[in-house]
Formats: sequence, C-alpha cells, structure tokens
Amino acid sequence: MTPIAGLFLLGGHDLEMLTIRDVLDAHGCAYADHRLRWDNARLSSYREEITRFERENAQGCIYGIELENDLATSPECYRPIDHHNEQSKAPSALEQVLSLLDIPMSRGYGLIAANDKRYIPGMLALGATDEEVRRIRHADRRAQGVTEEDDALAEKAVSENLRRVGDLIVVRALNSRFSPICDRLYPYRSLLIYTAAEWMFYGDGAQQVRELFSEEYHKGKIFYGGGSNGYVGAKASLYTEQEICKMVKMIEQEYV
Repeated sequence: MTPIAGLFLLGGHDLEMLTIRDVLDAHGCAYADHRLRWDNARLSSYREEITRFERENAQGCIYGIELENDLATSPECYRPIDHHNEQSKAPSALEQVLSLLDIPMSRGYGLIAANDKRYIPGMLALGATDEEVRRIRHADRRAQGVTEEDDALAEKAVSENLRRVGDLIVVRALNSRFSPICDRLYPYRSLLIYTAAEWMFYGDGAQQVRELFSEEYHKGKIFYGGGSNGYVGAKASLYTEQEICKMVKMIEQEYV
C-alpha cells in the first residue's frame, strides 16, 4: 500500500496502542509517539508536531488516536480515532486504523481489538483459548507499564482490602494500577476499584453508574467505554479523597 498522507498522533500506551504503532511502522506511515499514559493523553501534547505538519503539508490529515482534545481550536484537517465516551459504539481504534490503511483483520488483531473493547468476554466471544487470553492480558498489562511489583501490590490489595456489597466486589487498591486486580478477580459480575485519587467500576451496572454521575460526566470528570456492561471511572486527581469516598458509597448503595 502507499503510505497514507497524514500524521498519526498516539495516545496512552496499552497493547492496542503499541500494536497500532507497529502497524504504522510496518507500512511507512508518519506518526508521533510521546509515550503518553491514559491520564495525560491530550492533543496539546503534540502542539509542536501539529504546527510543523500544518506548515509543511498542504494536504493530508492529522489523526489523533485516543487523545482528549484540549486545544482551543482543532487542526483544520483533524480526525479523532477513538471508541470511548460518545464514540463508545465505534469500532476499536485498531480496527479504525486498519480500515483506514486497508489492512485485513487477522486473528491476532481481532483478539487485541476485542480485549481493548470488551476485555476478556470480548476475546472469549471470538473463541479465544485460555492461553490466548492469558498471553494478551499479560502483554496488555506490560504495555500499560504494569510491573511485577504492581502485580504483587494487586495481590496484596485483593487479599487485604476486598469487601462484598451484594453482587458488587469492592477493592481499595494500593496504587493506580487497576488492571492486575481486574485480571485476578475475573470472572466477576460487578467490580469497583478505588484509591484516594480515583475510582473505576467494571461490569454489570456500568450504565447505571454512568447515569448516577451524569452531571460529573458532562463536566468532563467521568469517562466510560465498553458498552452497557463495560466500565466507567473518575479521572485521576480531580476529586479529593473525601469526594472519592462519597462517590464509592453512592455506588455501593446501589447494591445494598
């Protein structure tokens, strides 16, 4: 294929984002990667690259992949690639990039996309084996920057800080790495993980939790994805510990 005329800007690192980077590398597509995390994946991080591209290219688009657009004005030819919040019904970012580049979907790509969109149930729906699930979840954790120490802290949190409220499992985490807790507790019906700075809800009831905090969502403080039984969470460090604890109690009241 002929490399697409444009510039791709990469968002927070996880297995899907690193796979997209590999695809762009393999097909000679221009991209910039600031090795962002989910909590700082903003379009303004690429302000210099955007200015340079607009100055040097009369044609072509800028593609922001899973980036929060925090600029006062968007680039003239800007296309967001995302599947969160209002775009939660869209294909995964990986699927969108593959389609844009006219690259066929392989089984490996399909499982990575399913993991990113629907977690383990998404992979199982595609017939993933236990080994494929284990391998992809491990690779995703490492791509997110989860270390063996984070895995150990997750195990400690599950053994010491877990409680049940009806069908809801609640865990106070020992750091901001929630994915190893999710993986240890799967399968679960509903799961709430929190720290003094943030919280995440996963599974059955995600839609109701999103509605519970709809006003906060419209303020840009809450995000969601994965469909009605996906996930919803508070952006890190936007609330005080007291406010986080109050929100956790509000969610727990739904299960009493």
